[in-house]
Amino acid sequence: MEDKRAHGRVPLNLRMSCERVGGTAFEVLAKDISLGGMYIESEVGVTFGTELTFVGRLPGAKAESRLPAVVRWTKPGGFGVQFGLLGALETHIISQLMKPKG
Repeated sequence: MEDKRAHGRVPLNLRMSCERVGGTAFEVLAKDISLGGMYIESEVGVTFGTELTFVGRLPGAKAESRLPAVVRWTKPGGFGVQFGLLGALETHIISQLMKPKG
């Protein structure tokens, strides 16, 4: 299967809070991240096109970030999101995560 992502992804294992617009928050596990989006493991089902905000402290960050996103695909146990407009700080932190280590 061809990978059509515009951005490479890096592994992540980060517990985050996921907020639905006008709904209740639930806990998720972010498994990978790129400048374009994240893969999320969740027992809570979501539907394509749902707008969400992820809240958590990214590796290397001094404070929690709020990452707006929209669901682009789902499968049992998880889903993929595309980020909305990220702030400069969040963009910088994710860019640093993307850099090869060493």
